[in-house]
Amino acid sequence: MELMVKVVLLALAIMMPWCSFAVDIQPARQWAAKSNVSCILVFGDSSVDPGNNNVLRTSMKSNFPPYGRLATDFIAEALGYRQMLPAFLDPNLKVEDLPYGVSFASAATGFDDYTANVVNVLPVSKQIQYFMHYKIHLRKLLGEERAEFIIRNALFIVSMGTNDFLQNYFIEPARPKQFSLLKFQNFLLRRMSKDIEVMHRLGARRLVVVGVIPLGCIPLTKAIMGQNDTCVASLNKVASSFNAKLLQQISNLKAKLGLQTYYVDVYGMIQSAVMNPKKYGFEEGSKGCCGSGIYEYGDTCRGMSTCSEPDKYVFWDAVHPTQKMYKIIADDVIESVTKEPIHSTTN
Repeated sequence: MELMVKVVLLALAIMMPWCSFAVDIQPARQWAAKSNVSCILVFGDSSVDPGNNNVLRTSMKSNFPPYGRLATDFIAEALGYRQMLPAFLDPNLKVEDLPYGVSFASAATGFDDYTANVVNVLPVSKQIQYFMHYKIHLRKLLGEERAEFIIRNALFIVSMGTNDFLQNYFIEPARPKQFSLLKFQNFLLRRMSKDIEVMHRLGARRLVVVGVIPLGCIPLTKAIMGQNDTCVASLNKVASSFNAKLLQQISNLKAKLGLQTYYVDVYGMIQSAVMNPKKYGFEEGSKGCCGSGIYEYGDTCRGMSTCSEPDKYVFWDAVHPTQKMYKIIADDVIESVTKEPIHSTTN
């Protein structure tokens, strides 16, 4: 199953009522300034890809309206950088925009390179290569000392893992022949650790890791399993167990590398919104806004009718959350990282 990118309509996003901030952005910006948080650098899948896949020869894209803003856009805006976090491969990206942060994410990718390779998108290893190109451009623009300061004080965000299970392990035959589900989870964690260690060697010191969403609460997986009204417990168990191991691995990396780390419990937030939508201001948690809401996503949403009030829906399509749900996730990240001061890094 594919997860895809969004296209941003800036004017539309600015006018949308759900773009107003639930958290007070002034303290967030004061915190960012006090802690010398220089920018946001993002790695991951469609949950954080603002358009890198648009230039790839892949069907894993949604470069048509009205796909909207991501959680990383709201985080960047709250911290005072940009209303939209650009894709590094965006042909319209200007070199003078680089110091404010970019996303290297590629929809449909995962911790396992095979997840990306079967659909011709960017594996994490390639995203890191582009990050190295980013560093070169930054040094040319600002000089080595200032460029290194920006990298070491950037907030690195890593968000992926869903496709490793739904697009790879549960569909493609290769990995199940090699690994039991438990061993595959451990394999993913080893790959993640190696990638983060490479990021650390390249200057990463502040890391936000987003957990895997409740796989059994996605409208498409519920429809496939014939459980439109309830989440699929077996799939949620897979996500929950992986997230528990992910959290422990982040703790291990923090101790080993001296990273400042934060974990985002997106599983808990989305599951809670699906089960109790009114608590978050939603009315519909079982289906998406596009088409029937249970099967369409990505290119199959093109030209389909949509609901008139997407801010009442947890999901935009049969796979991806709405802007409002991403905004809720962003607020949680902002509150988490600003609870304790982080210090400017020079080493």
